Amino acid sequence: MTTLEAVVERPEQRAAPMRQIPLDLGPAVMQGLDDFIVGGNEPLLNWLRTWPHVEGTLSPAYIWGAAGAGKTHLLRAMVERALSMGFGAIWLNAQTCQMWDAEDPMMPTLAVIDECDSLGEDHQHLAFTLFIESASSLAAQASGQLDERGAGPLFILAAGAMPAVDLPVRDDLRTRLGWGLTFALTPLDEAGLRAALQHEAARRGIALGEGVVSYLLTRYSRDLGFLMGLLDRLDRFALAEHREVTVPLLKQMLALETA
Repeated sequence: MTTLEAVVERPEQRAAPMRQIPLDLGPAVMQGLDDFIVGGNEPLLNWLRTWPHVEGTLSPAYIWGAAGAGKTHLLRAMVERALSMGFGAIWLNAQTCQMWDAEDPMMPTLAVIDECDSLGEDHQHLAFTLFIESASSLAAQASGQLDERGAGPLFILAAGAMPAVDLPVRDDLRTRLGWGLTFALTPLDEAGLRAALQHEAARRGIALGEGVVSYLLTRYSRDLGFLMGLLDRLDRFALAEHREVTVPLLKQMLALETA
């Protein structure tokens, strides 16, 4: 057992590799790369869609941007993409760490590290261990040999709220997070936020009028994560009430939440 395997929590389904991130990491119906409203992030989306057949640096890569910009969405989508290709996957954030084995141990593994700005001491140690094992596996691959894990290469994709150089983590981890490619995630403008809300509403089968969207954008935070959470609550409330999504329904739900 490697150092990494000794500390990573694995799902009960370890014997049968998963092909969907479990509910504790995201919604039952995962949003993929095609569900991401590109805005000014076309170079990043093109790179993610091409991965792992990219030119130049393959790993590590680091994405940074403000809260609600879509970092977690992209990382979840990349885990799903890796699993769909038969790769293994590792998910590490400030709260949890889980691992899914590939059926073929010689297939690559993608490790995604989310919330790099919020990792505690133990998870910083685990993230650093991932970098050490990744470097070893890639060096072994380049020389045509097996690494000490007896497994395929380990690639790393990470994300945080600020450039890697400014992350409040241990120095050796901060340095490694800044080793490879870095992408700055551009927040969506109002048109992009409207498009994102309408896209998610359509995915859920909600008829979301422009009046509801305007109400959300003029009265609440334009943090996309917050708005998507609000839309999720509104969807569930509308289903429970057997009513269409309208501004009065939204006001009713919020009144009940604050009562």
